[in-house]
Amino acid sequence: MRSNLGRGYTRLAIVALIGIGMAGEAQAAYTASQHAKLHKPVKQIADQRVLVDTPDGKGELPVYADHAIDATSPDVTKVLIVIHGTLRNADAYYATGQKLLAKAGDLAKRTMVVAPQFLIRPDVNAFSLSAQTLAWTQNGWKEGEAARQPAPISSFSALDALLRHFSDRRLYPSLSTIVVMGHSAGAQLVQRYAVVGRETESLASAGISVRYLVANPSSYLYFDNERPALPADQSVAACPRATQWRYGLTGAPLYVSSQDPKAVEARYAARNVVYLLGEADTNPYTHFIDRSCAAMAQGPYRLARGLTFFDYMKKRHPSDLDQKVVEIPGVGHDDEAMLTSDCSISVLFDRPIPQSCPVIAGTAKGSGAQP
Repeated sequence: MRSNLGRGYTRLAIVALIGIGMAGEAQAAYTASQHAKLHKPVKQIADQRVLVDTPDGKGELPVYADHAIDATSPDVTKVLIVIHGTLRNADAYYATGQKLLAKAGDLAKRTMVVAPQFLIRPDVNAFSLSAQTLAWTQNGWKEGEAARQPAPISSFSALDALLRHFSDRRLYPSLSTIVVMGHSAGAQLVQRYAVVGRETESLASAGISVRYLVANPSSYLYFDNERPALPADQSVAACPRATQWRYGLTGAPLYVSSQDPKAVEARYAARNVVYLLGEADTNPYTHFIDRSCAAMAQGPYRLARGLTFFDYMKKRHPSDLDQKVVEIPGVGHDDEAMLTSDCSISVLFDRPIPQSCPVIAGTAKGSGAQP
């Protein structure tokens, strides 16, 4: 009897090990397919170029736009800069921007849509692009890292150059508002740039306000070692990466580390940032969500991470947070549904936000339902 039981337990153990092995192989295959998808060349390259001229060198950033960007555009009063997701598919995000304008109708008159494209070397090689075309690593462009070609230019510096381009009053004499907006991986870039970008105040002095729309990013940049989403019996000590750049300020690239952290945070709290969160973006496994320990320390899925981060900011800035959360009912991780929603259009074009769109206000006076 004992012999039969022993053989039975042995068979069960073998079956369990086989199952674990098969699951491991499936996970490895899935990871490999995701990696291949991320590094596969894009299908289209944007047809216009912005020169990025920095102390680190020069390069060209491809952009889509519904106006010739170097031509005089006296009719343009608002520019929407739409940042693509992790697949670098700026063509799809540009198309979403056009759908947004169409849905907004008369509200969008005199509005220009621009979609920059942050490429990687496989994109450049596949299309035999100029050696002056900027290219980063797959994660580097999201993090403000230096480009791999033609010069070590931060993606933050590229955004600086793009915003400066639109401050040229010879080309855009009537421009009054720039909105930098992104969804998913693009929202990661936008949120970090909203923290550290250097052009917002100079544009304001030129009479151009800058607003940031951060929609469903996978993670956020925190300002200290606190991670409120962690259970009480856990700490970031178990995951040192949680406080490193791009989740925290430690080890940040030179563009960031050359700035004073306290001044950076105070400036960020005063900037006009709206977090668009899909109420149904609660799947903890899909759409390339970051599941590293550093990201999981911010919450189990994107909606939770956004709400947790905003609560963290409110506690750190009990009287001066000029920001808000606007939740998009019934929408998950879908850039078109998010950005063309009535909630989003109301934020973008300074209309009263519908009651169907829950708003969590910041702590500064006037940071409530109105943009």
